[in-house]
Parts: sequence; structure tokens; C-alpha cells
Amino acid sequence: MRTARKHAAILLSSLMLALAVPAPEAFAAPRHSSTHKASASSKATAKKATPKKATSKKAAAKKAAAKKAAAKKAAAKKASSKKATAKKATTKKVTVKKVTPKSSALPKTPVKSAAVQSSALKSRLAATLAAKTINYYPSNAGWSAMWTKFDATRIDADMAKAAELGADNVRVIVFPQSFGFPQPKAEYTERLRKFVSIADAHGLTVKFTLFDWWAGYQDAAGSAAWTKAVLAPYANDRRVLSVELKNEFQPSDAAAVAWVRKLIPAVRSAVPNMPLTLSVDGGTGAPGLARIKASLTSTPLDFYDYHFYGNSERAHAEIRRAQAAVSPSPLIIGETGLSTVGHSEGEQAVFLGRVFEAARTAGVKSVAPWTLYDFGQGAIPSNSQVSQMPAQYRFGLYRADGSAKPAVSVVRTAWTGGKLGNGILDLGFESNPAASPWRPYLADEGVALRATDAVRTGSFSVRFRGTHRSGANVPSIRTSPIAPVTAGARWHAEAWARGVDVTGTNEIALSWFDINDRWLGQTSSKQVAKGTSGWTKLTVDAVAPAGATSVQLHLKSGDNTGTVWFDDVSLS
Repeated sequence: MRTARKHAAILLSSLMLALAVPAPEAFAAPRHSSTHKASASSKATAKKATPKKATSKKAAAKKAAAKKAAAKKAAAKKASSKKATAKKATTKKVTVKKVTPKSSALPKTPVKSAAVQSSALKSRLAATLAAKTINYYPSNAGWSAMWTKFDATRIDADMAKAAELGADNVRVIVFPQSFGFPQPKAEYTERLRKFVSIADAHGLTVKFTLFDWWAGYQDAAGSAAWTKAVLAPYANDRRVLSVELKNEFQPSDAAAVAWVRKLIPAVRSAVPNMPLTLSVDGGTGAPGLARIKASLTSTPLDFYDYHFYGNSERAHAEIRRAQAAVSPSPLIIGETGLSTVGHSEGEQAVFLGRVFEAARTAGVKSVAPWTLYDFGQGAIPSNSQVSQMPAQYRFGLYRADGSAKPAVSVVRTAWTGGKLGNGILDLGFESNPAASPWRPYLADEGVALRATDAVRTGSFSVRFRGTHRSGANVPSIRTSPIAPVTAGARWHAEAWARGVDVTGTNEIALSWFDINDRWLGQTSSKQVAKGTSGWTKLTVDAVAPAGATSVQLHLKSGDNTGTVWFDDVSLS
């Protein structure tokens, strides 16, 4: 931005110099014209001063005096003529100055100003699209409570933790109900100013999200007035990157669409350099993004914000679908994550690993985990529906006590340019069971347990014993790769297995699914030998079928009255 201003200053100086010092040609023609008029006047004066022939000395003296007077008069007239010439030339100079700006070579100042505004908008947008954003509320004060129980000391410590994690931007939600509507209260705008200042002190820019928990669509004028009042101090503030006008907008709501059509131009007029967006939730997804774009052709957004909470195994296909819905407009992942209520912390880490890798492959640079912290009991305002949802308390990268979950390592690696590989899949079964991303399938028919009684390498393997089946399906444990799946790509999987008194079906298999979670088929390895056997490598090589967007690796054991162990799995 500084470089742009420098070039703009140079251009302005050149323009002023060109206007103040006209080219020599502007003065040449008037000067010739004035000289011609002065010569004619002198000739006329000389002709008028010619006397009759003198007849005496007195007459001669009189004649000399007359001649002298005539010469003096002529000189005075010539001087007067030159003065007039100079005056005309000066007048011509003013005329040139007025006419010159009409030339396309020298744009007027307002045109230059618009260019600077465009440059500022582009600069902010570029920073938004590349931002390493963390979604944030304090662990003891979620949603609107962040503002009603504002704690600058806690926020300062949290921003230090976010920066250490690798974030360079923080997203906060500003609630009209808390701040005061339609005129925000000075106390709350000061808290917002303080938050921006604290974030900046830790090297973090800020994204604002407005109008969460909001359905007052009948008051577009009040909404515009409130938005302008909140945003005005940040119109050209480099610390604030962009504004999301409404959190998880519902494009099927006609009143909401009419409201935002009025809000966008009002905000544009107040903060023309601020990139604007709307977000959609995971359920609305790509179709919702397409509908928003179609609804706002006369008042377009600068970028679109996709909140992804779908199946991470198909994250790449879903992100591509969202990109297609808004193309050529850019896309960010403004929220994504997995609650550790109902899922292991290992599953959460792998979920984020897949989403980051899917976004990278799709060319989406900004992925924002939801959220920095878990929330303690009572942290979410009791008057909200969110407070009644147990899962909402456990999306954090850090637990409420500040300790790190495995997902912290994944996010830090992604934000610091490291490679996210299958190392986080616990393929050797050495992780704490609570941190393992392996998931059971048909657990009622057979359970896999972490074992130490037979291991190939390390300290642990996984063991099935006394399993059954359900129709054509047998119990298993499963995982999926970090890398995205595309049709036609070749995949290889292997695992080591051994058995004692083995019966039934015991194998590994790759199962393929499309973007709608429809099973496309599987490719299986050879069976573990019946009876008792030592460690044997099982392998699968397959090509992803047409339409495949995800693959699962299953370690299977069904109808087995004996025991089978698996260890040292790989997937590539």
C-alpha cells in the first residue's frame, strides 16, 4: 500500500507541474500577434508626426521639439502596446490551464482517487484470501458474552496463543443485540477498538462478522445505519481486512435477500475499500452459494465464505463444487472443524488435516478452524439455543483449561508450511486410544482392541477375536487418507497380519464412495491364512473408479472364532 501511495504522489506532482508551466508552444502564437500589432501602431505614429518643410530657425526649433515629443509619445505607446501584449499572453496562459485537464493524458484528481481506492480494496482482498484465520471467543465467554463480559487481559493472553499457533488473523462476531441497535453504544465500540488494538499488538489482523442471531430484516435502514457506525472507524484501517455482513446467510429467505440487497450498497458507500462477503453453513453448501450469487448480480460480493462441516473424506470434492458455484469469484473456508463430543481428538485432528490438504489442492489458501478454545460450563449464554447443544462446547483446538489437543499440531503444521501426511492416521496403533482416528464399523458384530500380546513393531497392534457378521458385511476398523481422492488415481494399501485358530473372513480392503456417499465398490486383499500363521503382509492395489471422491481402508474380521492381529499399516 505504501508503494502505491508513493507512485500516486509522484503522479500528482507531475500533474501539478504540467498545469503550472505550460509548454512553450502555448505562448508562441500570441507573442507573434502582439508584435505585429505594435509595429503597425509605430508606423502610424511616425506617419502622423511627419511635419511640413521648415522656413525659419524658429520653425526648425519648433520642428525639433515636435519631433522629440512625437518620439516620446511613440515610445510611450509602444510600451503600452507591450504591456497589453503581456496581459494577453497572461490571459492565454490561464486559458491553457483550464483546457489542459480535458486531455485524456492528464486525468483529474477524482479519477486517481478512485484508482487508489481500488488498489486498497484489492490489497485488503488479497490479504483476506491468504489469511491464516482463527475463529475466536474466550473459553469462559462465548458468543455475545465475549462483549458483555469483556476481559482485555484474557483476550491479550489468547491472542498471544493464537499468534504462537501460526495465525495472522482473527475472526470475531459483532452482535447488534449486545452493541446496541440501531445506534451502537460508545462502551461497546470502545471494546471493539480495544480488541482490534490487542490483536494488532500480537501481529494479528481482524475480520468482522456482523448480524449473527439476527432476523430483523424489516429494518434495512436501521441495519445500514448501525453497520456504518460500527465500520466507519475502520474504513481505511489496515488492521481490519474484511467484513462478513451476515453469518450463515439463508438465501431461501426472501426477506433476508431483500434486506442484504439494500445493505450492500449502503455499506459500500460508507467503506468503499472494505471487502464484503456472506457465509453459508454446511447444510446450505454449494447450492446456497450459487443462489446467493444469482440473487446479488446487481450488488455483487467481493468473495464468498464457505463453512465446511461435512465429511472430511470428501472435502476436496465439496470445496471444488463450492468454487464452481461462485466462479470466478474467490472462496475461503471461513469455518471448519469437528467436535470432540462424539468423536475422538484424533478424529478431529485428521478431519482438519484433510480439509487443509483438500483446500490446498483446490487452491483455497484461507482455512479457518472453529474455534481456538473449547468452552467451559456456562460460557455460552443460556438464552441461546447453542447453549443446549453439547457438541458446541468441544470444537476447540485447545481444551477449556488451555491444554492442547492433537489438532493443534496439525494446524500449526499447515500454517507454517509443513507437509500434512498420513503420519497423523496412527497407522502403527501407537497413539493413545482417545487420540486415534480409527473408527469402528459394525462394532456390535466385533470389536477391535489395542493389544500388546502380539506386535510386529512398536508396542501395540490391534486385535479382533470372536467376531460375527451382518448379512454380507463384516466388522472392521477404518480410516481414510489425508490426500484427496480423484477418479483414475492409483492407490496402494498394505498391512501386516497374523492369526491363531483363524476362521471366517479376515482381510484388508479399499472401499470407494462418490460425493453423495454412495458406495461404488471395493478391492480386497488376499485372506489371512486359516488356522495359525505368522506375520504376513496383505496388499491392495487399485485405481479409483469413475465418480470416486473418497476411499476408506478397512481392516476386517468376520465369522472368526479365533484371533487375528493387524499392525504396521500404510496407505498411499
